[in-house]
Amino acid sequence: MFESVRENGAAPGDPHQALVDAVHAGGVAALAAALGDQGFMLRELALRPRELFVPDEALGGAYTNVVGMIHELRSAMDALEARAVVALAESLIRERQAEARAHTAHESDQAPPPKKLLREAANEAAREVSMLTRKSPASASHSLASQRRLVADMPEMLTALATAQITSTVAHRTARSFAPLSPAQRTAADRYLCERLPDLDGAGSETWNGATAAAIAAADPAGQGRRHRRAMQERHVTLRRAEHGMATISARVSALDGAKIRKRLSLEAERLRAAGDRRGHQAIQADTFVDTLLGQEEAMVPTTLDIGVMITDRALLHPGTGDLAQIEGYGTAPAEVLREELRGPCGAALAQQDENAMGPDGPALGAVLRRLFTHPRTGELVAVESRARAFPAALAKFIRWRDQVCRGPHCDAPIRQIDHIRPHASGGHTCLDNGQGLCAHCNGKEQQTRSVRRVESTGADGHIVEWTSRAGTRRLTRPRALIRPQAPPRPVIPAAPSRRRPVHRRRRRPPSTRSPDTPA
Repeated sequence: MFESVRENGAAPGDPHQALVDAVHAGGVAALAAALGDQGFMLRELALRPRELFVPDEALGGAYTNVVGMIHELRSAMDALEARAVVALAESLIRERQAEARAHTAHESDQAPPPKKLLREAANEAAREVSMLTRKSPASASHSLASQRRLVADMPEMLTALATAQITSTVAHRTARSFAPLSPAQRTAADRYLCERLPDLDGAGSETWNGATAAAIAAADPAGQGRRHRRAMQERHVTLRRAEHGMATISARVSALDGAKIRKRLSLEAERLRAAGDRRGHQAIQADTFVDTLLGQEEAMVPTTLDIGVMITDRALLHPGTGDLAQIEGYGTAPAEVLREELRGPCGAALAQQDENAMGPDGPALGAVLRRLFTHPRTGELVAVESRARAFPAALAKFIRWRDQVCRGPHCDAPIRQIDHIRPHASGGHTCLDNGQGLCAHCNGKEQQTRSVRRVESTGADGHIVEWTSRAGTRRLTRPRALIRPQAPPRPVIPAAPSRRRPVHRRRRRPPSTRSPDTPA
C-alpha cells in the first residue's frame, strides 16, 4: 500500500487518483477542462461566499486549514503553470520552425538563419505568454526564461515549489540567479539548495538570496570574478513613478558601496532623531539623500564609516576557492568584490605603515583585523577574538555580525534591537546563546506569538530558534552561515530487491568522494 501511494500519489481506488488518471488519459484538453471546473468553483466561492466566511471564534482552526490549503494549491498551480508555459513556448517555436521550412521548401537559399529563426520564435512565444498572463513583454520573457530553467535543469526546486516548501517568488528569483551557470552547474546548485531546505524553513528573501549565492559559488567557484565583472557593467540608476506624486529612485552599485550608503543614511537619521527631529527614520533618510545629492544646506558632511566585512583568509588571499564574503547590512557577496577594496587598507594594516600612508585621514581609514571563529558543521559565527571594549557593546555588535538581518521568520529587515529569546523577566540571561537580533516589529514577539524559544537538541547544530504562532504554525530560524557548511557524507544503504520501479519525489546523487569545493 505504501509503495503504491509513493508511486501514484494516492491509494488504489482513491477518487483523487481516478481524476488524475482521467486527466492523463484525456491529455491537455482534459487538464484544461478540469482546471476550468475547479476555477469556476473557486470563483463562485470567492464572489458569492454566503455564510462561508462569517467570523467565528470557534472556527479559527478551520480557517487556518483553509489558508494553508490555498497556499499549497497556489504553489502546485505555479509549478503546473511553469510546465504548461514551457510546453506552450516549445510548441509555438516548433510551429514557427515548421512554417519557415514549408515556406522555403523550394527556395533553400531564402531560409533565415537558424539562430534568427529561434530568436523570433522565442519572442513570439513571450508575446503570447504576455497577452495570456497580462504581464509586460519584458516580464513575460524573464518569467519564461526562469520557468525553462526550473523545468529543464532544476528538478529539486520545481518539486519544492509543487509541494509548497518554497514560494513561486523564491523559485523564479533562484532560477534567474542561476542564469550564468551551465545546465550541469545549475543542476548541481539545485541539489545544494535542496539539501539546505530544512535550514531555510523560516528564511526571508535576503537569507534565500544568500543561500542562492552560496549554491552558485559551490557549483562554479572559479566563475566569481567573471560574474562580478559582468554585473559591474550593468551599473545604472532607475527612476520609477510611484503613487500620489512620488517617485522611486534606485541605483545598482557595488555591494560595499551600497552598504556604506545605507549605513551613512541610517546613522544620520539616528543623529537627527536624537537631536529632536520628529520625522520618521525612513523619511529622514529620504530627505537627507535628496539634500546631499542636490547639494542643499542640509546635506551630510563627509565622515568615516565602520563597516563590518567578514571574509575567510583563503578567499582574501587566494581567489577561486568558492568562499563568499559577508558585508554588514548587506549580506553575502562574492569575495572578488572585496579583494580590491580591501587590498589597500589591509596592506597598510598588515605592513604597519606610518600614519601618513593613507593620506590626511591617517589610520582612521585603516582596516582593523579580527579573528572570527565559526561552527565546524553549520558555518555559523560562534566567537570573536577579544578586544578591550565594554562587554555589552561588543556582545551586541557580535550578535549583529552573526545574525546579519532580523531573525523573525521570513523577515529580512535591518536589525534595530538585540532581544532576549527567553525574556529577562522570565529568567533569561544576557548572553550570546539567549540573544538574537530583531527589527522593531518582530521585537513585539510576546504579543504576536504563542512562544519563541531556543532549540537545544543534540540532533541540531547551530543557533536555532523556534517561533510558534497563536494558531500553532512553527518556523525555525538560524543565522546565515559565514562560510559554506561542510555536508556530512551520506551513508550508502543497499536497496532491497523489488519488482516495482522505485519512484522518488527527489532525485538523489550517487555516492561520491568529490570534494565540496570541486566544480560540478
